[in-house]
Amino acid sequence: MGSKYRDVDLVPLPNDDVLVIACDSCGAIGFKEHDVVEAPPFIVGKYTVRVCLMEIFAVGALPIAITVSICNEMEPTGREMIKGIQDELESCNLQLPMTISTEKNMPTTMTAIGVNIVGTCKENHLIHERVSEGDEVYLMGIPKVGQEVLPDQGEIATISDVMMALQWDSVKEIIPLGSSGIKGELDKLWTYTGLDIEMDEDIAIDLEKSAGPCTAVLLFCETPIVEDCNVPLVRLGKLK
Repeated sequence: MGSKYRDVDLVPLPNDDVLVIACDSCGAIGFKEHDVVEAPPFIVGKYTVRVCLMEIFAVGALPIAITVSICNEMEPTGREMIKGIQDELESCNLQLPMTISTEKNMPTTMTAIGVNIVGTCKENHLIHERVSEGDEVYLMGIPKVGQEVLPDQGEIATISDVMMALQWDSVKEIIPLGSSGIKGELDKLWTYTGLDIEMDEDIAIDLEKSAGPCTAVLLFCETPIVEDCNVPLVRLGKLK
């Protein structure tokens, strides 16, 4: 029997290994007739797989396989999505077996894709359920969604930023942000830990705004962060 931790499923395996499963979907973003937001399929694939990778890496697991469900034709939409996925994997120095399905029976007028990634980790290496009262809470990156993602000027947290933060001694846990935004993830945290946050004053960030395709992450730290960061890093408050 597995368990759910936030947006990933944890399935125990023999020898104290854990299977970590993450998924994400994206619809109505592309260049097709009924898409709501215009964006190249390359970007759609790149950012959709990034969400899953963020979730896997954030809990200390290593990705081992990926499935890609493209709800469109292979040429040209699917092919460009796959290029975006491969580009993001290469940025992480990953070469993963990839199982791909495309729509071969029907013409489509809206872009859509689903990505699943499976990772593994030793149970005692999982980075989860470590937060406690008094932890410092930081926001790495700025939440962005829709058209805001394309003209990013170095404000979006990347997988490299997450991997760097995992090496900081003060960081106890990392929570990637998605459509529920900062407040949504903090509410979930309260649900399973009973911990609330005492917010700092004058925070000039919309706490309820969607972070889209994981454009920002929350860091929970034992002590204040002193390291330099490649993207904006904002202290939000302290757990109580």
